[in-house]
Amino acid sequence: MSPLRRREFLASAGAATALLGTRAFAQARPRGSAPGAIWVDAQGGIDGFDEKDGRLAPSARLIEAVKAGWIDVVSQTVGEVGNGPDRFRSAVEGIAFMDRFVAEMPSLFVKATSAADLRVAKAAGKVAIVYNFQDKTPLEGDSSRVATFKSLGLRVLQLTYNKRNLAGDGCLERANAGLSDFGREVIAEIERNKLLLDLSHSGQRTTAEGIAEAKRPPAITHTGCRDLVDLPRNQYDRELRALADKGGVVGIYLMPFLRAKGQPGRDDLIRHIEHAVKVCGEDHVGIGTDNPLLGYTIDDAARKAQREFFEDRSKRGIAAPGEAADVFNMVEGYNEAPRYSRLADDLSARGWKAARIDKVLGGNFVRLFGEAWG
Repeated sequence: MSPLRRREFLASAGAATALLGTRAFAQARPRGSAPGAIWVDAQGGIDGFDEKDGRLAPSARLIEAVKAGWIDVVSQTVGEVGNGPDRFRSAVEGIAFMDRFVAEMPSLFVKATSAADLRVAKAAGKVAIVYNFQDKTPLEGDSSRVATFKSLGLRVLQLTYNKRNLAGDGCLERANAGLSDFGREVIAEIERNKLLLDLSHSGQRTTAEGIAEAKRPPAITHTGCRDLVDLPRNQYDRELRALADKGGVVGIYLMPFLRAKGQPGRDDLIRHIEHAVKVCGEDHVGIGTDNPLLGYTIDDAARKAQREFFEDRSKRGIAAPGEAADVFNMVEGYNEAPRYSRLADDLSARGWKAARIDKVLGGNFVRLFGEAWG
């Protein structure tokens, strides 16, 4: 997900509470597993807002999705991606905005800075929001700023986006030059400050060298399996295996890169999940949808917006092979809030045991967050 647009969150402090009193919510999601299991989207986004008296407030659909328990934890990007000016200032403003957003909707959301916060939010019927960067550009060349952002609530720091930055090469850099000395310095600071290192979007060598450099378990929060679909946003088995050997977790996304061309469907996602489990083991695979919680409304306006989105990314040189003007960033069949429940049902129908489903839908990332954050 790209960073949340600030104007989408200008809701008043009482808006969520007011709406809570006017809606009968759906029953809690069905479960064939442990009642305390936590479902985690390791790279997602909160969406679903209505204009109310000239301001934006959480929609009834969003409130219902939270109260029905369709997701428990969302890792949300709070800084801009790609190289550009004023990335430090923009990231600080993004964090401040998300702090205000969470504070104005205390009946729905909790800012998570510890593994305990995830369990508290779950018990209270709220969604825990984990702050992440999908690029290290907010550091602006100063690794000591890792500590600054940690103090502001950041808990996951991705090393590169699609292109090269000072830390290393992203997945679209043809040179595949790998990790820089500064990248190694940043990894050391991430681990010293007890943040989670994320190697999503990194080039093959940057990923491999980042895993080798890490002393603590890292993550690739949103990717696919490149041995199944040879696109640069996916990761090869050898890197996935090395990640698992380090104790890390790979999150499989709900993105176009799950197939070589066209809109992916449910079978594509399950194929990548099952392949990742085969390569990494069931203790090292999760989900990072890279989708908004409520999914996409597919209509003419959405098709126009998708074309413009793709054209803008193409002009900026950050569109990856597999992206297209007519392909949405979602998986057909899972394009709405109950996607985890449906995925659980689909995996169960394929013979998966409840314990394995709970691990992949959240338990593995809960464990990794706890180990990374201390």
